[in-house]
Amino acid sequence: MNGRPGALALVLHSHMPYVEGFDTWPFGEEWLWEAAATVYLPLLERLERRAAPITVGLTPVLCDQLEAMSEGEAGDRFLRFLREVRAEIHEDDEAGLRRGGLVELADELRRAAGDYTSASRAFEARGRDLIGGFGALEGVELWTSAATHALLPLLATEPGLALQLATGTRSHERRFGSFGGGFWLPECAYVPGLEGGLADQGVRAFCVDQTAAHGVLAPEHLRPVATGAGPVGVPIDWGTVELVWNDRAGYPVNPVYRDYHRRTAHDLRPWNNGGGPYRPDEARALARDHARDFVDRARNRVRDGGLLCCALDTELLGHWWYEGLEWLTAVLEEAPARGLELVTVSEGLERVEPVERELLTSSWGRGKDLSTWDSPAVAELVFSARRAELSTLVGATNGVGRESLERAARELLALQSSDWAFLVTRDLAADYPLRRARGHEAGVREALEQGRSDGGHRDHERGPQARRDYSPRAGSALRNLAPDLDLASICAP
Repeated sequence: MNGRPGALALVLHSHMPYVEGFDTWPFGEEWLWEAAATVYLPLLERLERRAAPITVGLTPVLCDQLEAMSEGEAGDRFLRFLREVRAEIHEDDEAGLRRGGLVELADELRRAAGDYTSASRAFEARGRDLIGGFGALEGVELWTSAATHALLPLLATEPGLALQLATGTRSHERRFGSFGGGFWLPECAYVPGLEGGLADQGVRAFCVDQTAAHGVLAPEHLRPVATGAGPVGVPIDWGTVELVWNDRAGYPVNPVYRDYHRRTAHDLRPWNNGGGPYRPDEARALARDHARDFVDRARNRVRDGGLLCCALDTELLGHWWYEGLEWLTAVLEEAPARGLELVTVSEGLERVEPVERELLTSSWGRGKDLSTWDSPAVAELVFSARRAELSTLVGATNGVGRESLERAARELLALQSSDWAFLVTRDLAADYPLRRARGHEAGVREALEQGRSDGGHRDHERGPQARRDYSPRAGSALRNLAPDLDLASICAP
């Protein structure tokens, strides 16, 4: 491209739907606890030990929940889960395996129980503050996203889009002191024209998946794309991503790695993918081999220049792929040793001049289109979210009181999460996503009806500030969802 070797930008997208206070096992709050214990805490420790230029996206809704865990009862529940629930089930299943003569499997469960003991100690040692830990990392570029990870192309109105974007960027600024302009499009979902709304909120760069337009490993994926509105689209390189994120041929399916799917009576995983006992020392050594392979492939990909962007869900590393954090650490070590320059996305954009090229509608979902979140299978979710968005905007213009409008807006944000449609499409969580979506749509209706019946008077007397103890109705717990709610877009005349 320009005769100068290119660089690799690793982007870790960290996200969790709002599950704090909404059920536990098998679907609900334990998702958050598992991710905090097996991904976020150990990731922080590794990035603190080795400062590296890496881009970490933290969705506002994930930060809402991590913040809640730092302040009291939510953190107490997390610690009880680690110290009581996880400890007890490891002991029970270990004993059962020993009785059956499966000593090596039992030994592995005893070792694995230490992961949760370590997480408990690390959480307390940090003063329960993961947000502050991420904010203090050296060399790391932090990105934000839409307030609740809504699929932005499916929102019904421009004010509704601005509500998601402004609430997200505002919360990032409060927590981390500033917003540098890096923004993760939920599910990499893009439609032409979206960049205008992004620009209005100060977004400078976003990732986009154009694999369907150009093919896997096309040179186009190595060049950022300028948009007329200003923000730069940074293509992710799916051929590189698939070295990790492929359930048939990626690194994580190797027989030596821990099997995510085969489980004991209490859902523990002492086996490897090959069907034998899991042996962590062998798996760690293999992860380092795979890191060297990844670095060599990435170096060859950019030998003629360009910006290679490899974006991964953070929860893949440590949770879905147990050895993933070992692999990441080795990549950060091996890259400079093997002649591959690592950069944050912003640093990469300083090196590579964006080109002018049309960006097509796309996502990083199955088929590279929007069908995971917009199909007959999830029509109920799509239409309910749009109804609720329009109803909330009508309520804002018809004198619904401030407190009721805030409640309706938070319920709307929770309803708009892309996770509900994803879970339904993939059949991953029984009726949990539908129950959540229906509950939040009902919450929007109740809030608006209450606001109309009160005539707005009582609400206005209570003032405009969001309350941390927000609890809209019996059985729900949106306690810390969007504490930095920005209603300006839907209240503007």
